[in-house]
Amino acid sequence: MDSAIILSEGVFGNTYGKTANGLVRYSQRYSIKGVIDSKLKGKDAGEVLTGRKNGIPIVSSIEEGLKLHPDTMIVGIATDGGFLPENYRRYVKEAINSGLNIVSGLHEFLSDDQEFSSLARNRNVKITDVRKIFRDNKVSFTGRINEVKSKRIAVLGTDSAIGKRTTAVFLNREMNRMGRKSVMIGTGQTAWMQGFPYTIVLDAIINDFVAGSLEAVTVEAWEKEKPEYMFLEGQGSIIHPAYPGSYEIIGACRPKYVVLQHAPARLFYDGFEQFRIPPLDRYIRAIELISEAKVIAISVNGENLTPEQLKESIADTENLTGIHTFDPLSDLRKTIEYIVSLN
Repeated sequence: MDSAIILSEGVFGNTYGKTANGLVRYSQRYSIKGVIDSKLKGKDAGEVLTGRKNGIPIVSSIEEGLKLHPDTMIVGIATDGGFLPENYRRYVKEAINSGLNIVSGLHEFLSDDQEFSSLARNRNVKITDVRKIFRDNKVSFTGRINEVKSKRIAVLGTDSAIGKRTTAVFLNREMNRMGRKSVMIGTGQTAWMQGFPYTIVLDAIINDFVAGSLEAVTVEAWEKEKPEYMFLEGQGSIIHPAYPGSYEIIGACRPKYVVLQHAPARLFYDGFEQFRIPPLDRYIRAIELISEAKVIAISVNGENLTPEQLKESIADTENLTGIHTFDPLSDLRKTIEYIVSLN
């Protein structure tokens, strides 16, 4: 694996730093050596995210990051509109001038930036725009999804940037740990960066070909791996005013079950304070109405909750809905045993 530092200045640990957060939690494509965020300098990245140290330091600058001997700098942010913040330009230029390759999942292609591309040529470094890899996917839906015999479980959410990918990653990993073969189907740039081989970047593909690309990567995973289970990473939220994702995932991948990710303390859509998040039961009814999938579990994001409040919220949600409810960052054995018990 290439070694990498992650640029997440000012946003590590929050929703805008979700790419950095995901890579710190899990990566098989890059060996993560450190995170750049001057506001959190000196802290351990794992401790910031989960309360448990993982040996990945947070530094304040490219200069400090270079002492960790990286090959690559990953732009670890997910901004509204996918643009590079102006104050990040100096970090990218300094990283290129220091001989680091650049990886970005933003909608704004850094390799198309004249200044960056010129510097990269002079320093003989590579700029990888992850979304560029998938923008020319032109695969039509065929119906071959019916050939896939894996039990497909979509991890959808009540908002964007709410932890869908993290829950899918951890459930997939735990399923394999417990001896049941499972693969993850990634649908975003961070999943690609994390090294999941069966991944497309859904929002980089022309809409007419999203369903076909989803079907194709799922069929490919089935043909090569023959897994018993597949966990499908959701995107956005089916009732979100700005990011109404996951319709194509439901339609093209035809999951049997859905795990619904929810943050009880989040009252408004992330980045859109004028729109209140609808009640949880509305999502459950909507998902089950537009698909043949059943919501079998609710995964609770504990942001802005104390450990005791999180426990209470899990119990309250399960009592209210009658649906198995769990914390994806703690012991997942009970949840996996429950999923396996289903027909």
